[in-house]
Amino acid sequence: MNIFESVNEASKTITNNGETYIKKSQEYYTLKVFQQLSISISLVTKVLVIGGLLFIALVFLAFALAMFIGNSLGNLALGYVITACIFLLVTGVIYLKRAFINNMVIKTLSIKFFNS
Repeated sequence: MNIFESVNEASKTITNNGETYIKKSQEYYTLKVFQQLSISISLVTKVLVIGGLLFIALVFLAFALAMFIGNSLGNLALGYVITACIFLLVTGVIYLKRAFINNMVIKTLSIKFFNS
């Protein structure tokens, strides 16, 4: 009978440890999801706020550059065309380097996602 009591105690201990493990794992994953969600929402918020302000600044700088080039050349329309061509050139370079940008984003996010 002693063996059966020992097996019974061992199974109770294993069951209790298993339940504790499951509860702690659930708490861990809940906190991990909260952490990743808060990092993601924070990142999106910062991108929207900072990106919006930078966009407004870029619009004003583009108009100023176009007017400066137009006044220098004596033709305002030509200044706007040159400024548009500059933007198209920059956009083309960024488009050609899109794989590099993707790799950079993936490396940055993987460090935050897998190491924390």
